[in-house]
Amino acid sequence: MRYLSILAFAALAAYLQAPLALAGVYAAASLLTFAMYALDKRAAIQRTRRTPERTLLAAGLACGWPGAALAQQWLRHKSSKASFLAWFWLTVLLNAGLLLLLVRGADWL
Repeated sequence: MRYLSILAFAALAAYLQAPLALAGVYAAASLLTFAMYALDKRAAIQRTRRTPERTLLAAGLACGWPGAALAQQWLRHKSSKASFLAWFWLTVLLNAGLLLLLVRGADWL
């Protein structure tokens, strides 16, 4: 599901002819978000101070959700807590909607 969502989003961006620079923004935000998940996973294992879920969700909403989806898959972190996943997928939908507004403007409404 996570890989499919990333591919579907990339297809949507290509279909909308989103600026190439936007791909760079998503890549950078995804790397940062993946790193945040990795650090939180390490903190969970070491039982030290954790990154708040709200912060992880905000990073995903700020174009980092592909990195978060990969971290959930590869690191097995935040991949089974149903309440977090519901909020996560809501932020993915919100981000896709914001992309539509950014690229197409309000004309498509």
